[in-house]
Amino acid sequence: MEFITPDNGKSYNRCHFWSNFEIANLNFWRNSSYNAYFNHLDRAGGFFYERWGDAPVHTIAAVMFLKPEQIHFFNDIGYYHIPFTHCPIEDEFRQKCHCSPHDSFDWKDHSCTKRWFKTAGNKLPEHHAKYAG
Repeated sequence: MEFITPDNGKSYNRCHFWSNFEIANLNFWRNSSYNAYFNHLDRAGGFFYERWGDAPVHTIAAVMFLKPEQIHFFNDIGYYHIPFTHCPIEDEFRQKCHCSPHDSFDWKDHSCTKRWFKTAGNKLPEHHAKYAG
């Protein structure tokens, strides 16, 4: 929960997974806990009146209902979604991308990627440190 809230759930810090790329087991979206969560949000009217998006809704659900080790950070797939870029850091993956890891949004101060690695108990790989600051 530390990834999405600084005060044990009283507020939301707006951290969420920004990738527009998800691979999920459909059983997760179909389970009773997720359905109760989704129905609660739907009844609150935020999808219609506030334009709540799928990224924060899915992130909050993943953080609440999955273990950190069940969430995978796809560093090896580059993408660009205006205005954000994710560029793989490892040379073996970057050879197929037209980007610079220095331009990657993941390691900018206003990104939550470093926060995810810290709060999920995942150690940031050493070769990421030079980009993560």
